[in-house]
Amino acid sequence: MEQDEKFMREALSEAQAARADGEIPIGAVVVWKGRIIGRGHNQTERLHDTTAHAEMIAITAATEAMGGKYLSECTLYVTVEPCPMCAGALAWSQMGRIVYGAPDQRRGYSLFSPSLLHPRTEAVGGILQEECAALMLDFFREKRG
Repeated sequence: MEQDEKFMREALSEAQAARADGEIPIGAVVVWKGRIIGRGHNQTERLHDTTAHAEMIAITAATEAMGGKYLSECTLYVTVEPCPMCAGALAWSQMGRIVYGAPDQRRGYSLFSPSLLHPRTEAVGGILQEECAALMLDFFREKRG
């Protein structure tokens, strides 16, 4: 639990970077053997790319660091529950474990099908949930002004 909170704080730092860029504040890190090997935050506006989600960017960085496409020994920490697109990418990468902060009650993968993940992937939600949710709520409150 302590390790999960430590790395979720790193994901929150990535989410803050997204917010500073005017992006939806979602951040992610991929950890292998206690070390961060991939980082990402939403960059859909900056890159004009609807697939530039935090998880996708972190997966790409991690597979580059590992020198292969499979991340079965890794854990992804992400501030908000992955969407179905990201869950599919996580399945293809065979991510060993996914830890997320706040559930996404509108577009989270679990609303559609928990089987979107790889069968051996362990998923844990609710780590620093309040902080992760507050970041999103504050962002959208400011946007709607």
